[in-house]
Amino acid sequence: MKIYKLVFSPIEVNTYILVDESGDCAIIDCGCYDKKESEQLEHFIKEKRINPVLLLNTHCHLDHVFGNKFILEKYGLRTFSGELDEINRTNASQHAELFGLTMENPPEPAGFISDNHIVTFGTTELVALHVPGHTSGSFAFYSEKNNCVFTGDALFAGSIGRTDLPGGDYDTLIESIKCKLFVLPPLTVVYPGHGNETTIGREMKSNPFFS
Repeated sequence: MKIYKLVFSPIEVNTYILVDESGDCAIIDCGCYDKKESEQLEHFIKEKRINPVLLLNTHCHLDHVFGNKFILEKYGLRTFSGELDEINRTNASQHAELFGLTMENPPEPAGFISDNHIVTFGTTELVALHVPGHTSGSFAFYSEKNNCVFTGDALFAGSIGRTDLPGGDYDTLIESIKCKLFVLPPLTVVYPGHGNETTIGREMKSNPFFS
């Protein structure tokens, strides 16, 4: 599986495009904020000659769902996300105003994922891991075969997600990371919702929230 990262919006969210040998691809957290960024993603997909078949959200904070409407209109895909994050999806336009931004509320999801749910595209499987704490319905997506996990805003390189927004809880997030992410192999590559990649082992040893 090939993994590409594009950074979108004033909030600089990581949008991941996962492409497997079939040529099908999954998009995680489409953050395209405006027409220029949507065209950038569209051009990337055309250039790579890949076929979007799956849209996923680690959670539904505004920066992670900016591009969901574009993906529906262009590729006919609705997202799969956590049901407990519906409150963030339906309030996204109001949240945007707090950042001085504008958006319509994202389209309704195609369905909801649950803990240990397996989602597939092409020949690739991803395991959904419920990691509440940043939001109530946050998920990470783990590929054992490709030795990587997409953590959204739960775990970052050297940090963790903020817990002061609605649905956030510090103790819950710490427990989620310990029980769901730090049990993965240490060499597992972490692809976070913002910033640079890291590994599970590195965060277990040096993340200041756990040292």
